[in-house]
Amino acid sequence: MAKSERYPDAEPVPETILINPVVTPLADEEELAWEGCLSVPGLRGEVPRFTRVRYRGFDPQGHPIDRVVDGFHARVVQHECDHLIGKLFPMRVRDFRRFGFTEVLFPDLPPN
Repeated sequence: MAKSERYPDAEPVPETILINPVVTPLADEEELAWEGCLSVPGLRGEVPRFTRVRYRGFDPQGHPIDRVVDGFHARVVQHECDHLIGKLFPMRVRDFRRFGFTEVLFPDLPPN
């Protein structure tokens, strides 16, 4: 597991190939946090995500994957699974006063 260059303070998330994912929230609690995406480079927004989820699916060899995760790992899984249904993080932003260009909002962060 490698640290994220774009999110250096976040815990590492294992690189996982997840086929036919099913993500189930395990709490109603959501947390707002800043997200960016290579699909919309140069932008960041504050996005609500469930704090704890279970995700299931299969690896490339057909072995089941079943994990319960929280924090940054839960956020990453939700973000990536959104891509599979055609959703990008700006579509989840609730307050567009908390959305903008990364270089303006966070001048010390590396670019997307």
